[in-house]
Amino acid sequence: MDLVDCYQKVRARTEWICSPLQTEDYVVQPVEDVSPPKWHLGHTTWFFETFILKPYFAAYQEFDPNYNYVFNSYYETVGNRVIRTDRGNLSRPTVIDIYSYRKYVDDAMYHFLRGELPAEIEELMQLGFNHEEQHQELLFTDIKYILGHNPLFPAYKKDHEAPHVHEHTSSAFINMDEGIYEIGFEGEGFSFDNELNRHKVYLNAYQISPALVTNGEYLEFINAGGYQDFRHWHAEGWAWVNTHKVEAPMYWYLIDGNWHHYTLNGLEPLDLKAPVNHISYFEAYAYADWKQCRLPTEFEWEAASAKFNWGSRWEWTESSYLPYPGFAKAPGAIGEYNGKFMVNQKVLRGASEVTSPGHSRATYRNFFQTHLRWQYTGIRLAK
Repeated sequence: MDLVDCYQKVRARTEWICSPLQTEDYVVQPVEDVSPPKWHLGHTTWFFETFILKPYFAAYQEFDPNYNYVFNSYYETVGNRVIRTDRGNLSRPTVIDIYSYRKYVDDAMYHFLRGELPAEIEELMQLGFNHEEQHQELLFTDIKYILGHNPLFPAYKKDHEAPHVHEHTSSAFINMDEGIYEIGFEGEGFSFDNELNRHKVYLNAYQISPALVTNGEYLEFINAGGYQDFRHWHAEGWAWVNTHKVEAPMYWYLIDGNWHHYTLNGLEPLDLKAPVNHISYFEAYAYADWKQCRLPTEFEWEAASAKFNWGSRWEWTESSYLPYPGFAKAPGAIGEYNGKFMVNQKVLRGASEVTSPGHSRATYRNFFQTHLRWQYTGIRLAK
């Protein structure tokens, strides 16, 4: 592996994602879960400065001591930080300042990586690459939220080419036999610690859909009064629907009797054949219940994943985000990466159309809280 080449490609892609933005787009934080794009640019740079350059490159001089406070996300080990809800209040450092920061750190990284490296650096660099690729997906989803909640519904860029994803619906579910299945990552290559250790699980016989639920199929749920029928919802989900007056997936708009949805190309007529997107766990569960089905567990999903196409939407599962047998957190700040979030969250499997190339695998465990839907989330049914 050429670390310099990999580093350059990952860093360039992040800036490519941001290249269509206007300066004002970089600084907006509409809700707590969405970070301003300029914060992502700074945070991913801070990661390499904090975990590679400062501990391992003796010649390195910190760019700005205040940036540890500004761009630390949740690492208690590394010190105090700006609270997440205040990232949008950071008019300074400016966008220009942050691009200068990126260049400064990149230049130092190129100098460092061309020297003799400690044995553990490759593993840390791999984590840094995958961390930045996670933020590349977050950049797409956060930019979509920022622009999609602008009253003018501006396009991300006029010539944006989104993948044309259509589901070939079939009534025939995939039959999976009862038995013992091995779950978790093994082999060469990178994985996050929450994908370890590989272990056996017993699964009863089950069926799983070969296709994701489409917009057209979900529209049937809406037209049947699904958002007004408490019988299909968890109590917490029903309270969420009523408190927030939820009547459709995020970015859906009923205009002159016709459904439209916001995409990175702007506001468009709803594509009925595309997989439904931006669904909370609450909605996924309610739809499955309405269809007299259920959501698969993450183990059922992984065991069957070679039998269907996946990767256009993160797929809600019925599994709580918990450690695998033998899971152990790494010492220091790196150990805060996944384990501390293993509470009150549901696992999503797969990937999405904005996941970075090469960043997805069948054992990947994404996780979000049940009400969140700004990510590219969809539904696969099981029974």
